[in-house]
Amino acid sequence: MSNKILISICARGGSKGIPGKNIKSLNDKPLISYTIKAAREFALKHDADLGLSTDSEIIKNVAAGYGLHTNYIRPAELAIDAAGKVDVIRSLVDYQEELLNKVYDFILDLDITSPLRTQEDLEKAFSELVSNSEAINIFSVNPATRNPYFNMVEEGSNGYVKLVKDSGKIKSRQASPKVYDMNASFYFFRRRFFSEGYETSITEKSLAYVMNHLCFDLDEPHDFIIMDLMMRHNLFDFKF
Repeated sequence: MSNKILISICARGGSKGIPGKNIKSLNDKPLISYTIKAAREFALKHDADLGLSTDSEIIKNVAAGYGLHTNYIRPAELAIDAAGKVDVIRSLVDYQEELLNKVYDFILDLDITSPLRTQEDLEKAFSELVSNSEAINIFSVNPATRNPYFNMVEEGSNGYVKLVKDSGKIKSRQASPKVYDMNASFYFFRRRFFSEGYETSITEKSLAYVMNHLCFDLDEPHDFIIMDLMMRHNLFDFKF
């Protein structure tokens, strides 16, 4: 029997760093369109359902123009800066399950502001999670440019800095444990992640899928400029 999968796409209307970023034009297309395209391709192969969580009628209309329709409206308490992403997804999962009278096996959340993912990424990550029955979730990462065991410091209460993780033995970056940057591009969850009350995506049994290509999140206006320029000049060596 095939797995029942929900793909969630979350798009709040308010954004302070980049106003209107979810539908801001990136290489002449609204940013959300890239994630809808990736979602529909994965959904077609796995017979998955798509769900959109937004508080914005404008975003709903743009999404509908790319084939993603919904009657769901994100509750006001989940449309504020302080609302956690996990709670937002959980609300959408509950809505979709009641609407379609089904219980999902897996939820795939695709973040609109980190679109540099491939179908190969999604397939490999999903396969890793399915094959590890103990794992609760898996999310995308890239090798970190800084390492807390070697060249990352934090300020103590006395005003002096120290290594974030000081083992006292590590003398080079190469000898440091592998660490990764979460790039926010995608998260696969088993359904029990949401029923067991987890509040963040990092659990005691989380897996990391290491991307072998560039991936970064659009947090600041200059991020948008960089990605737009790279797309216009075909500087990515992979298709997404």
